Amino acid sequence: MAKLKISDLKKIKEKVHAETALREGDRRVRVTVHMGTCGIASGAREVLDALMREIEESGVSDVVITTSGCMGLCSREPLVTVEIIGQEPIKYEYVNPNKMRQIFKRHVLEGEVQTPFVLARGAEIVK
Repeated sequence: MAKLKISDLKKIKEKVHAETALREGDRRVRVTVHMGTCGIASGAREVLDALMREIEESGVSDVVITTSGCMGLCSREPLVTVEIIGQEPIKYEYVNPNKMRQIFKRHVLEGEVQTPFVLARGAEIVK
């Protein structure tokens, strides 16, 4: 197998970003439930189930749910990231099903960040 060059990695990165970017008119919000082993052990599966129920009950179609592996912050699990087009991503910590319902209703639907649950704002940028 040929060695990858920096330029190859940049092309892969750009392709992945383009494929996973939120697009106006299609999806307005992406909610990521971090489902590493530590997250699942801390209750991320129940958080995901609560989110799925809220989306179904509300009838919204512009919210996409994704999952990811461990973020490396095991002591803060379960973790959820909310990304709304045109706004900085918000990472929530210690999320449980009740907090997820509140985050969905107030942040995702109404745009009000739930500050008491916030771990971090913004995205990690690797150059």
